[in-house]
Amino acid sequence: MENYTYNYPHPAVATDCVVLGFDGESLKVLLVERGVEPYKGAWALPGGFMRIDETAEQCARRELAEETGLDLSNLHQLGAFTAVHRDPRERVVSIAFYALARQRDVRGGNDAAKARWVEIDSLPPLAFDHDTILHEALLRLRRDIRFEPVGFGLLDESFTMPELQRLYEAILGRQFDRRNFNKKMLQAGVLHAAATDSAATVESHTMRRMDIGDLFASEEPHSQPGRRGRQFSFDAEAYARMKEDDDMKTEF
Repeated sequence: MENYTYNYPHPAVATDCVVLGFDGESLKVLLVERGVEPYKGAWALPGGFMRIDETAEQCARRELAEETGLDLSNLHQLGAFTAVHRDPRERVVSIAFYALARQRDVRGGNDAAKARWVEIDSLPPLAFDHDTILHEALLRLRRDIRFEPVGFGLLDESFTMPELQRLYEAILGRQFDRRNFNKKMLQAGVLHAAATDSAATVESHTMRRMDIGDLFASEEPHSQPGRRGRQFSFDAEAYARMKEDDDMKTEF
């Protein structure tokens, strides 16, 4: 490869990762406590500088594994964050990624003194512009969950309808009527009774547009559902067939 020399300054490039999890009750984000300056002792998103021989996604995955012990392959690029003074060390452009992951044990490493899952509603002050990055990731998740079954990646393979409802409520920040929620989700045609469920298999529904707008508009109060109940799982094959149907427009 031919070497080139340029007569103007080059910004450094870094990556940051927004990893969101769900513990059955609340939405959480994976944070690290910085072990070095700047912002030593402050909480931040996992991330670091990109090496000359790696892509942004490779950098994000490497930094995430080094700082938390979490190795994820389902990272999605969120965007570039380019505020001139976002990093006090030098001119740094950050390419942010976000991912959904089932909660598991994490540990601090490399530049991170600690790693921890933190509730979205109980966030400490974040270093750099990471509050802005996290805000953008939450907006993306709230948009995506209306059109893609992304939320199922935060649940166990088998889950109850109350658990699914609590997930949607945690992400969207509002409550839904239980009966209305159950009906809409079953009508989506992508749930079936899990193998462990002794009840009859859920009746199949014709694949059609799911009018989730009525659900989002519902303001009826509901009692907090328990953790017991019929077990369901996400039918990935049914969803794939639905996506192949050119006439099908699905909202979740």
